[in-house]
Amino acid sequence: MGIDFDKALGVHADTLKLRAERTRILASNIANENTPGYQARDIDFSSSLREALTGQGGVPGGEGADLRYRVPNQATADGNTVELGVEQAAFSQNASDFQTSLSFINMKLKGLARVIEGQ
Repeated sequence: MGIDFDKALGVHADTLKLRAERTRILASNIANENTPGYQARDIDFSSSLREALTGQGGVPGGEGADLRYRVPNQATADGNTVELGVEQAAFSQNASDFQTSLSFINMKLKGLARVIEGQ
């Protein structure tokens, strides 16, 4: 009998995938801070995770994703909606959440290894 890693890891595998995609989106926002007309984007993490768990969602950042434009606190003359402080804070929080998800997966895998070894 084999191990079903999707069941063993639970929600954490999907969470990690979404966090990685959100990191890519936030990094893109930061990289385009000085690009005229660039519209900052982000995903609604909770609704994207809910859709991933029910099998209804698409790939984040792709077709059917819950990708949203960020509304700036202060508009700029060139139409760019990236606010560096906001993006850096979101990136930092997402990195911390990514590490937490990674720690949960690590603990699950260590537990599975102990069971396999018979400890």
